[in-house]
Amino acid sequence: MTTAILSGADTGRRPVIVPDGSPVLDVVIPVYNEENDLEPCIRRLHAHLAEQFPYPFRITVADNASTDGTLRVAERLSREFDAVEVRHLEEKGRGRALRAVWSTSDAPVLAYMDVDLSTDLAALGPLIAPLLSGHSDLAIGSRLARGARVVRGPKREFISRCYNLILRGTLAARFSDAQCGFKAIRADVAERLLPHIQDTGWFFDTELLVLAQKTGLRIHEVPVDWVDDPDSSVNIIATATADLKGIARLTKATLTGRIPISGLREQLGRAPIQVQAPGVAPSLVRQLVRFAAVGVASTVAYLVLFLLLRTFTGAQVANLVALLVTAIGNTALNRRLTFGIRGREGAGLHQFQGLIVFGLGLALTSGALALLHTMTAPGLALEITALVLANLAATVLRFLLLRGWVFRRRPATEMES
Repeated sequence: MTTAILSGADTGRRPVIVPDGSPVLDVVIPVYNEENDLEPCIRRLHAHLAEQFPYPFRITVADNASTDGTLRVAERLSREFDAVEVRHLEEKGRGRALRAVWSTSDAPVLAYMDVDLSTDLAALGPLIAPLLSGHSDLAIGSRLARGARVVRGPKREFISRCYNLILRGTLAARFSDAQCGFKAIRADVAERLLPHIQDTGWFFDTELLVLAQKTGLRIHEVPVDWVDDPDSSVNIIATATADLKGIARLTKATLTGRIPISGLREQLGRAPIQVQAPGVAPSLVRQLVRFAAVGVASTVAYLVLFLLLRTFTGAQVANLVALLVTAIGNTALNRRLTFGIRGREGAGLHQFQGLIVFGLGLALTSGALALLHTMTAPGLALEITALVLANLAATVLRFLLLRGWVFRRRPATEMES
């Protein structure tokens, strides 16, 4: 007999269904030499789950080669509580511990939290619920999201924000807090992602999230109440150095194709939203919004370049150079953002076709300037007005050609980004 935990709309993931009596949630507590903090952590977490979580659960203590009495404390607690189990590893590493437990757990939802329980356990329900319903694939606690309440020193605050800014700049991360020790993932998703994660330490979290984002999974963020543990044993310098090396390695792996992102997207990525609008293709609304954003940025860049060049050259030359430069950038941005095409394959052909589209735009804008000059002796303001109007017409033509010709032949799965 099976029981559906939660029902929901068709979002691409089915609600969790498990046999009666089996654990729905497996919470991993990775520990290394935590004999003093482990017992109060487990007792507090067990009491919270027993009172607040309405389904069977398991707490797994993952002992990372502790040299003190941590393992003895964990084993004693496992004898006292049926829902507590112990896993002993011979080597250190938070990522190694999570991989070992998550890859063998029979629970459909997997989570972990730090032994200091810095995060308020009231956030555990909101963390787990979207995974049970099928709404999301991963869920993370965030100390940097709007609504979070955090108590910690300025040094850690500065380091955390800098690290997440680096992730945004190097790996285009869209999640706000990579390293908060409060995360959950659906087991069916973890099964596909874990084999491609290399790190065994603190960078494991970041690697998991970046891979999930690039694969097209939905990451749910929960603002948390978080109080810094002043006795934390984390070596900030060593961790930061390892993280920077991890960023470099992960960047190289995604660029060289060592990690099969496209294949994972086909297996795990969510299907496009079906827009209920007569005569409108499912992806057209999204493409129009993104194309408009790219178009605004390109137009601003074009006008700035035109004004700079117009100070020392003629209007036609300034228009040619400004339009050419921005056309190359416009094609590249629309290829990636509007039409969701990744990788270098076909990029040269797309740019060549984009230049043909550019030629048509040039004909429209140059023709507008030529017509204007045959009718009057225009000033700079009138020239700019004519160019803006001509560019609007060229923009409509550009979108139709990019959608119907330049980027027409591509797999449907590439359209999600």
